[in-house]
Amino acid sequence: MVVTILLLMVLRLPAVAQGARHYTELTFPPLPEIKLPAYTRYKLDNGIIVYLMEDRELPLIGGTALFRTGDRWEPAEKVGLAGLVGEVMRNGGTKKHSADELNTLLEQRAASVETSIGTSSGSASFSSLTEDLEQVFALFAEVIQEPVFAQDKIDLGKTQAKGDIARRNDNPGGIASREFQKLIYGESSPYSRTIEYANLDNISRQDLVNFYQQYFYPNNMMLGIVGDFDSKKMRELIQEKFGNWKPNPQLKIPPLPAVSQANQGGIFFVDRPQLTQSYIQMGHLGGLLNSPDYAALDVLNGVLNGFGGRLFNEVRSRQGLAYSVYGAWSPRYDYPGVFLAGGQTRSEATVPFIQAIFAEIKRIQAEAVTPEELALAKESTLNSFVFNFQDPSQTLSRLMRYEYYGYPDDFLFRYRRQVEATTAADVQRVGRTYLKPEKITTLVVGNSAAIQPPLTALAAEVTPIDITIPAPRTTATSQP
Repeated sequence: MVVTILLLMVLRLPAVAQGARHYTELTFPPLPEIKLPAYTRYKLDNGIIVYLMEDRELPLIGGTALFRTGDRWEPAEKVGLAGLVGEVMRNGGTKKHSADELNTLLEQRAASVETSIGTSSGSASFSSLTEDLEQVFALFAEVIQEPVFAQDKIDLGKTQAKGDIARRNDNPGGIASREFQKLIYGESSPYSRTIEYANLDNISRQDLVNFYQQYFYPNNMMLGIVGDFDSKKMRELIQEKFGNWKPNPQLKIPPLPAVSQANQGGIFFVDRPQLTQSYIQMGHLGGLLNSPDYAALDVLNGVLNGFGGRLFNEVRSRQGLAYSVYGAWSPRYDYPGVFLAGGQTRSEATVPFIQAIFAEIKRIQAEAVTPEELALAKESTLNSFVFNFQDPSQTLSRLMRYEYYGYPDDFLFRYRRQVEATTAADVQRVGRTYLKPEKITTLVVGNSAAIQPPLTALAAEVTPIDITIPAPRTTATSQP
């Protein structure tokens, strides 16, 4: 019996081998058109903009509220204030429930309510089983409308933030990211400021209350809910929990902070003698997502990045200069992003690595991409874009962000059409127009003794950066 089975398996091998094809011979159907799930958008009398999107696949419901706020509007002497507000809104409890009571009620229902404030927005979110929606949504509404900012939770948040400060120089990659932002936007820019012990000491509970009272109103709120619900009943629930919340007719949102590039080129260095490799970031100020050339720039990113991209093929594979290497035009919704390139390399390869990056940036300006490069970049760009719409919650989140930042309703469809229409000439044109080698600022975090040839091989002047952490007021000892 065993011999017979083995004989049958052997006899089948040629058929299997004949049926196998090389991956280059495989064909796939074209990507399907993106279709938005049905949704409803309406506005409450008090100004709340609501999106509802039913999805009955699972007995789950989730929602997000967006508020037009952000840490870019916190006072310069109180950096970290907005983050504390976002944290303690939830962790500090409400007028009806303490933080511990909230935790218990949510844990009993396998539910969550979370809040946070980032650079350009504040958010509150909830997730719940369908059967627990009313109880969880009531807690969600409480956290938004009735936070008490308990002093003990503020103190805890500050202690945790001070711990982050003490450890911030432990990670060389984190150092590179933090200091590079300062080099591009400037140390005092809201887009690159660093929280210090003195900032946290300047923040009082009243500061949190004042910040909350400046921005958290129904006429400054968008609410999106997706999941297993009936829209008519959901509208009634939203009206019940938020309909009586009073708007602020005098609400004023500050203007956006001005942005300009702080350093127009140059080599900067953070010496970390314990490192055996260099962490490198280089680039210049970028632009906005609503640029008419954004799609072509995204295709350019595809030409530079990933397996098969120029940086991977040339810098990593052919020259063997990098553990990781990247380069991308990274725009933002309502303020300029950056063009950022870099990676990690062994210390003695630092200078050749930087030179290789510059060479590839200039090459994409000088040489048209090949048909094969263009096809691969467009295909990877479109394939990754489709994954932004795997489930209704992703789609709803994108629709809300577009309205939040004032983008047109058809922005996502427009983007796909523009990617499909991008030509090799378009890639070269945007490379020449938007990439500025002469303005590239380069930051290296590494071991100066091990970097040979030294960074002076790239520029006569290399500017050192001091990352010493200013001491807290309670001690005279600085932390390295």
